Amino acid sequence: MKTAEAGRPLRTRADRAVADRLARSAAAVGAGAAMTTDAFPDWLAERGRAHRFRVDRIPFADLEDWSFAPDTGNLVHRSGRFFTVEGLHVTRGEGPFREWQQPIIKQPEVGILGILAKEFDGVLHFLMQAKMEPGNSNLLQLSPTVQATRSNYTKAHKGADVKYIDYFIRPSAGSRVLADSLQSEHGSWFFRKSNRNMIVETDEDIPHDQDFCWLTLGQIGELLRADNVVNMDARTVLACAPVRYEESGALWSDTQLLSWFTGERARHEVRVERIPLNDVADWKRDDTSVDHVGGSYFRVVAVSVSAGNREVTGWTQPLFEPRSLGVTAFVTRSFGGVRHLLAHARVEGGFLDTVEFGPTVQYTPDNYAHLTGTDRPPFLDLVLSADPSCISYQAVHSEEGGRFLNAESRYLFIDADESQAPTEPPPGYRWVTAGQLTSLTRHGHYVNVQARTLLALLNSGCVRL
Repeated sequence: MKTAEAGRPLRTRADRAVADRLARSAAAVGAGAAMTTDAFPDWLAERGRAHRFRVDRIPFADLEDWSFAPDTGNLVHRSGRFFTVEGLHVTRGEGPFREWQQPIIKQPEVGILGILAKEFDGVLHFLMQAKMEPGNSNLLQLSPTVQATRSNYTKAHKGADVKYIDYFIRPSAGSRVLADSLQSEHGSWFFRKSNRNMIVETDEDIPHDQDFCWLTLGQIGELLRADNVVNMDARTVLACAPVRYEESGALWSDTQLLSWFTGERARHEVRVERIPLNDVADWKRDDTSVDHVGGSYFRVVAVSVSAGNREVTGWTQPLFEPRSLGVTAFVTRSFGGVRHLLAHARVEGGFLDTVEFGPTVQYTPDNYAHLTGTDRPPFLDLVLSADPSCISYQAVHSEEGGRFLNAESRYLFIDADESQAPTEPPPGYRWVTAGQLTSLTRHGHYVNVQARTLLALLNSGCVRL
């Protein structure tokens, strides 16, 4: 530390030691301070047996404290908190779908997704939670230390305190922030939703709770190889970790990349208007669901939930349920010995700022099955027909289980060549390095949540390009 003329100490602008410590944690596989990776499935199963979990579909009339507003038809909570389901009208200037209307979740509160870190025997470990979410097909998955909306941690539901929340909203002198940024959620289903993604390190003794365990970054990476184990909220936080990639260069400098991306944001004409749910065209409501008239896309349903270890042990709520499995992939190539990812400047109606960097492919294939020729999304068929020898990673992961029911996508990394993914890709696509994407997660609303899942695989050492 240097001393300023006014007597206040100066700090280095970046602490390279943090990246080195994260690298050591990513290299620590097989075992950590609490358990071996092989023992984790039994621990998770035991936590599932320790509590009563149940999710039942119910008609809208059985929702408690939720109702359709008589003037708009919006699905709202009596308290005015949590979230609402309303309508969205989107118009854009290009693509096969240039105008549509749909239900959307409006949740203006900024939630906290936080992972607590602590060093054991010289290796960073992360405090992870076995958390039940009603929308997960297997209910219990590995989540961050804290995963809470403002309504949750201010106890609008009149439930119990959110465990460990003080480390993120009232950090002590013995804590330091390793990562902290506002990030978007699913722009197709949320209207301008943001969460604060945080990693906070502490030197304090942490009270033990049986539903939490300490794992190294490498152990979490091992668990990410399995289907539906590490939840979306944990993945997005891990994507924001200040991991360093030793890259000798990139096809585009950081300034060139940001200039191109700013141009993408500026060139797209996207008009978004919130409308009453009653006025959404081509959607219909009955006693149990709100559906598209063609039976496509997703539907809005209601559930009753019992969860013995949650702040509130029972409640009802609406959920969005997609009709089929999604496919999300980065196509990769090596240029000058440096692996690059083909990123897409992706437009979604719910984004705060028109476009964000997304994966090469992020689609529900069934929604595009009727399209042919140039109307087919670029690279979708490449991903769907990829030779197994070109797939360096694939697994099925759940999306946000607190708002979406059985929402899952198959995530992949696929190696390609010039004939499949040219050096000069179509408009809206750019070759980027993992290091470039990681640097952008330090800022909000640059990298979308699906791309962050794939980035978490790289940051944790689960995938090595």
